[in-house]
Amino acid sequence: MKNITVIGAGTMGNGIAHVFAMNGYQVTLVDIAQAALDKALATIEKNLDRMLKKERITAADKDATLANINTNTDLAKGVANADLVVEAATENVDIKLKIFQTIDENAPADAILASNTSSISITKIAAATKRATQVIGMHFMNPVPVMKLVEVIRGYATSDEVTKTIMELSKKIGKVPTEANDYPGFVANRILLPMINEAIYTLHEGVAGVAEIDTVMKLGMAHPMGPLQLADFIGLDVCLSILHVLHDGFGQPKYAPCPLLVNMVTAGKMGRKSGEGFYSYSHGTKELIVADAFK
Repeated sequence: MKNITVIGAGTMGNGIAHVFAMNGYQVTLVDIAQAALDKALATIEKNLDRMLKKERITAADKDATLANINTNTDLAKGVANADLVVEAATENVDIKLKIFQTIDENAPADAILASNTSSISITKIAAATKRATQVIGMHFMNPVPVMKLVEVIRGYATSDEVTKTIMELSKKIGKVPTEANDYPGFVANRILLPMINEAIYTLHEGVAGVAEIDTVMKLGMAHPMGPLQLADFIGLDVCLSILHVLHDGFGQPKYAPCPLLVNMVTAGKMGRKSGEGFYSYSHGTKELIVADAFK
């Protein structure tokens, strides 16, 4: 396996491209917007410079990594020579199904098709292709160059051989793979998102404030980041999408999104990426400042 195509040049996509390229793979990064590709390359170079400054890589390593990455705005052409395609588009089932139909029609017959989805059914995605045995989940964690975990999700038809290949590949790029079966939210988000949702309910019901909730979880439970700060980091819209998947998939009220979360997303308060969520990010410092709405 030499040629890797990554679909989507956002936070997850550029991180996945970075990791594969740094480990010697030829990477094609695909996005419909050239501006997104340019931004992704700039982000990868910035992250490599940070690693270089910390003496974790050499200047030659940086140059080799960047040389291993090509970009393309044409999805069909971008997957034409791929041994593995990793889809990292937005967490929207209809968009993913359309992408996988196009990938299936244009990628080599023996290519493995993976999705970085954080909650959407791999079985459903695989059903949009004619190669269900070769479709699998590779759920990387953010930030991809730093976080070691890859959740490897088997769809209903995913073959043992493909699962073994992806488990071994994950190890080759310095990750720790864990295998999970295809149920809503898999392992990570089935546990994480109800906790985040409960933290939002705790705020919504006036039990405690933003900083207080996060402080309890950081100092009392040894979490490196409080659940409300983490929700901002993930993106409140993404949190809401995952909760909808859990709620629809299991049909249990415990997964129902908190009305406060729904209202914030409706109002465009997406967290860090929009400049405001539970905290404000428009002040240009790393200091955590609670958003005005929650002071």
